[in-house]
This record gives sequence, C-alpha cells and structure tokens, in this order.
Amino acid sequence: MDFSLSEEQQLIKDSVDRFVREEYELDSRRKYMAAEGGFSRENWAKMAELGWLGVSLPEEFGGFDGGPVETMIIMESFGNGLVVEPFFPTVVLGANFLKMGASKDVKTALLPKLAEGELMMAFAYAERQSRYNLGDVETTATKDGDGYVLNGAKAVVLNASTADKIVVTARTGGSSRDANGVTCFLVDGDAAGLSRRDYPTVDGLQASELTLENVTVGADAVLGEVDNGLSLAETVADHGIAALCAEAVGCMSVLLDVTNEYLKTRKQFGVPIGKFQVLQHRAVDMFMEVEQSRSMAYFATLKLEEDASERAKAASAAKVQIGKGGRYVGQQAVQLHGGMGMTDELNVGHFFKRLTMIEAMFGDQDHHLKKYASF
Repeated sequence: MDFSLSEEQQLIKDSVDRFVREEYELDSRRKYMAAEGGFSRENWAKMAELGWLGVSLPEEFGGFDGGPVETMIIMESFGNGLVVEPFFPTVVLGANFLKMGASKDVKTALLPKLAEGELMMAFAYAERQSRYNLGDVETTATKDGDGYVLNGAKAVVLNASTADKIVVTARTGGSSRDANGVTCFLVDGDAAGLSRRDYPTVDGLQASELTLENVTVGADAVLGEVDNGLSLAETVADHGIAALCAEAVGCMSVLLDVTNEYLKTRKQFGVPIGKFQVLQHRAVDMFMEVEQSRSMAYFATLKLEEDASERAKAASAAKVQIGKGGRYVGQQAVQLHGGMGMTDELNVGHFFKRLTMIEAMFGDQDHHLKKYASF
C-alpha cells in the first residue's frame, strides 16, 4: 500500500511543521496556556487563515474538501509541539457532528464560521457514572412543544470555557444504559441554565464540569435522529480516536528523538551512555513502539470510511497500541533522562502527560482490548 502524501498533503504538512517549529517552543507554550481560555487567539486566527480549520469541510461551506488523512497530518504535527489550541474539540469533533448530523440550514449558518475561526465547539458526553460508555447517559431531554428541555451534568468537557456551541448527549427515551433513546443536541455555550466549573487538566489543556438546569433548545438543535444519536456519537468518537492516535505518534516521535540525542551527548565513565548495549536495546524498543503506533494510526484513519463495524474495530485496535506504545515510550524517555526527565523545565514530562491523557480519552487500553475482543 502506498502511504506517500500527495502534493497538497505535503504542503499542509510542511506548513504545520513550520508553524510548530516557529511558534511552539516550551516557553511559548507556557505563555499560551496562561492566556484567557488556555490558548493563543493569534494562533487560532493564523490556523484559520492558513485553511487548517476548514481542511476537512466541503468547499460549499468554505472548506478545502479534505478528509481524515489531512486531519491526521495536522494532528501528528500538532503532537510534535503539544499544540494547545482547540483544534481537536472544534474541528475533529464539532465539525464532524455538524457535517454528519446537522440540517442544511445549520450547516450553512455554522460551518463557514468554523472555517473562518469565528466558531469554537466542544463535545459533552462523559458523566460521573459513565466511565467510557458513550451510551451510559442520565442527562435528560424532555419534549417541550417543538423543542426540548435539558437537565443533567457532564464531566471533563474540553474547551467548554470558550465554546460557542456544545454538543450534548441526552436521553430522550429508555433507561440509562440503553443503546436506543440517546439524542445529540447543539447547545449554545452561554445558554440560560448552563453553568460551568472550569479547571486545567494535567496536560495543560482546559476542561469544565457542566450543569444543565432546564436548558431549552429548539427542534433545530437536534443532530442526527431523535433517539438514535448514539450511532452518530460513536462515529464522531471513532474519528476522534484516529486523530488522537496521530497526535500521540507525534508526541512519541519527539520523545524518541530527544532521548536518542541525550544518549549521544550524556557521558558516563568518559563515554556517551548510548554506547552501553542495554540502553541501545531500550532505544530500539522505543523505536519499534513508535513505528507500530504510526502504522496503527494510519490504519485507523484509512478505515474511517468503512462500515461501522470495521471502523470501530480499527479504532479500538489502534487505541490499544497507542496506549501500550505511549506508556512505554514515555516511561523510557523519563527513565533514560534520569531525574531530569521529571522536571517541569524539560519537555519530556510534558509529552508524557499528554500521552497519558490521550490514553484516557474515549477509552483506555483495557477498555478497547475488551471491545476489540467482542467483535
């Protein structure tokens, strides 16, 4: 199979790589995280100007008519720099919800704004009791005339503090874990009755706990089909998993490179520690995990256009490898750097924290191993 990039895809990769090199030194990242919302508005505007926010959107809505591969290219490069701008919740999750579930009028109204950087989004799916089950939903949506009234709570909602629109899963029928009866709603970020508690996550991003008390939405807020929103949420989640796997590969690649460089320069007993065979073996094992993870990230991305079963199976397989590989590469990078690997001044620990968060998003290694075995 040919994995070489087209001319247009290579141009995207080159531009994102250049952006990461020029804008994402560790000190710059700290400055962005300290800003309002936890990211740089200037960088967000630059991403819109370069067309990255609309890379996967149809041309009729101001996009470039790309697909999962283009998203993968951007996410892997973002992983190289630990980019904190809300590309993932807005473009990977939010835009896919709109493309797959919104009416033509809603798409026309919102997607061009998203491509221009004027619309940010979030996906509120997790609840305290739900663990990694997207169908475990106790937030309710009660019919009220032509619209609905939402009540409940959502946990660890990335980018909710700056989101203009939040996709919320709520139960319109059935009991708390039924596959049927889940509906996806598009809720304004400043809707009456919606309250937030914002906090930073361990990897430096921003998340929120949401409480919905009699939040009213219209009929046009429904994404996809009423009572059948779980399939839409799972499809978007699989797209999210593929993108996260690509980001993780970017993180692991940096850890491999900086660790190899350290082994070449750090001396003990008068020779570089990279001369010691046992450390060479560990570096080779790191390389193997990175390459296996890269292959599985490509596999998951290319399977996104397949039927639901094949897509979900590939996503779970990739998430298992990313969880295993990310943990191994992160641990080895920290250990081979010695005590310095744990310090905040070195980027190694920051990459390891991000890999740890990526493993937990949309299901960890154990969850997806069990899910894969069930196919």
